[in-house]
Amino acid sequence: MNIQERDKKYVAGTYNRFPVEIVSGSGSIVYDTSGKRYIDMGSGIGVTAFGVADPIWQQAVTRQIGLVQHMSNLYYTEPCVSLAEMLCNRTGMSKVFFSNSGAEANECAIKVARKYQAEHRGPECSTIVTLKNSFHGRTLTTLAATGQEHYHELFNPLTPGFLSVEPDYIPDIPDPSRVAAILIECIQGEGGVIPLSRDTVRRIADYAAANDILLMVDEVQTGNGRTGALYAYMNYGISPDVVSTAKGLAGGLPLGATLLSEKVSGTLGFGDHGSTFGGNPVSCAAALSVLSRIDDSLLASVREKGQYLMQTFENAPGVESVSGMGLMIGIKCSRNAGDIVRAALSKGVLCLTAKDRVRLLPALNIPMDVLKEAAGILKECMV
Repeated sequence: MNIQERDKKYVAGTYNRFPVEIVSGSGSIVYDTSGKRYIDMGSGIGVTAFGVADPIWQQAVTRQIGLVQHMSNLYYTEPCVSLAEMLCNRTGMSKVFFSNSGAEANECAIKVARKYQAEHRGPECSTIVTLKNSFHGRTLTTLAATGQEHYHELFNPLTPGFLSVEPDYIPDIPDPSRVAAILIECIQGEGGVIPLSRDTVRRIADYAAANDILLMVDEVQTGNGRTGALYAYMNYGISPDVVSTAKGLAGGLPLGATLLSEKVSGTLGFGDHGSTFGGNPVSCAAALSVLSRIDDSLLASVREKGQYLMQTFENAPGVESVSGMGLMIGIKCSRNAGDIVRAALSKGVLCLTAKDRVRLLPALNIPMDVLKEAAGILKECMV
């Protein structure tokens, strides 16, 4: 059997894979078993922040593997502490809990909100409000938080205590005395790469502050430089109580992080939460390599490249609208998005969909000439 046949036989059928086996690459260029070259405009769904086989990332990872690859959280490891310190210094947050994924980071955020409010406003203050069209993960609890009903089908009953509302409905939430937190994505990635307006985010933040409700921002896909700021909420001028992140943080290794503001920094005590692999020294060494290179110069280049993509596609034939921020772009076309992705694949460009849009999440450091080449091919596929 070839690899596709073996995959079908032995791997749970949760992914509709394209008939391509990627075997090697460098930066934003990858190759399949036949040697065909592809430009990677998806970066593993926003994960490989500096592309494939990045040498600086490789050096950080292999060095740590040669020292200690894992140690339980009964003991200290330097990469874990250094990464927490760097995240706090870069964001102004006070504490970090490390996990393995975005869903786990959001689970931690939810636990923090409920424990904090149980201690400060009473155990009945437990509802987590999220937004329609949101996506927060695939565990039963983060599915309950996700504001898209089709993800809930066949998995009920989900974890109770969640309410999804339209973004502009926030001021009319019934009985805010029972609301522990509002959890938002500044850009709804899986919902179609839809940015919330600055006014909407400001209104939500003001409502939360006025009602003693925690404001939590899901930065799983939008974080770590993706939007041209270190975290997307920084584009909106707000100060969240809790921030969750993952995906691009460790550049290709599993790592989630829940960042806690001073207000909630003491909420989790001994035994309240834990993770076997959270804060793994290899993953944290990888993240230190990534985060240390997301500086003002790189963020400016992300904004510049994002603007190039927006301008390139806004008036292109077959394009109805373009949305997004930085290198997180959604393109709605008159042609079916899935058909466009398949056509691009045949021409050597890897990209994604988000609902009815073509979604682009290239590496943060993709060279401009490679970006322009990919954009040209995609334009051909959109008509």
